[in-house]
Amino acid sequence: MLKGIYTLANDVVYDQLVALLNSIEANVSPDIPICVIPYDDRLEKVKQEINSRSNVILFDDSQSIQRWEDFAYEVWSAHPIANKKVSRSQWYKGHLQRKFVAFDGEFEQFVFYEADQLAMKPVNDVWEKLQKYDFVFDDWEHKKPTPVAALNIPLIESSSTYKEDDIRKKIHDASFWGSKRGLFNPEELINLKAKLINENEIEWINGYGFWDDVFLLNYLTFRCDRPIYNFTLSENGQDRTGNCADADPFINIDNVLYNQQGLKPIHRIHYMNYSSKDFARLCQGYDAEIRYKYDIHKLYKNFH
Repeated sequence: MLKGIYTLANDVVYDQLVALLNSIEANVSPDIPICVIPYDDRLEKVKQEINSRSNVILFDDSQSIQRWEDFAYEVWSAHPIANKKVSRSQWYKGHLQRKFVAFDGEFEQFVFYEADQLAMKPVNDVWEKLQKYDFVFDDWEHKKPTPVAALNIPLIESSSTYKEDDIRKKIHDASFWGSKRGLFNPEELINLKAKLINENEIEWINGYGFWDDVFLLNYLTFRCDRPIYNFTLSENGQDRTGNCADADPFINIDNVLYNQQGLKPIHRIHYMNYSSKDFARLCQGYDAEIRYKYDIHKLYKNFH
């Protein structure tokens, strides 16, 4: 069985991509296959980096990319907030949903990392969970207050047999996840699109002012009703850790970060809410106001 890692990048996040690739080499495996999904056509530096690494390739299935972009555009256009002048409402015209081409790629099982992260440990536990589950996550999105949750919990409760606790257990982020090739084939996407648009299940997606790939992935994983596992809901306390650089406390041991409480190993540290410009400045040797910045600079400089 071919297993691998996906990420989404272009030249804008080149420095972040390099640091992520280096962290995977150092902390996951130096040999694991990695596929970079193009966010857009700005790829000159990305292609040079890929060519310098024997285990990294560029995703080049244009039909798959177009299929997912068309799907996202059509369902977003049916959402009540689509025609309102709201903050960040143009996100749906971006290419974040391109990460879903991972379901069409060559890896039979895969883990997706967003480029603004550093890998901190092997993903053997993710592969193990994928023997039983179709989706594996490690985040705390299910704890978000109802008004800002990815799914419209009250509406789903009132229009289906799902209860809030069942719904919340299936809410997740889209920055780190494991899954399998072949899920959401073209026929299944047609059926899901019909539910979203014709049966108005588009309103099951909150949106709360802007559109994001997180919301779309939450609907897809929830509505397909396949088994989901989230490490933060594990009965084993060692599995429940933080992952956000701007919010959670970590301890550096031999240049690897651990959850401060209990010194638990973490899958990744997520530098969300930090700009790619600050990241690039740090990688070029300048100071930047980023927490745990030593880890970024070391991974970029020592391996690059």
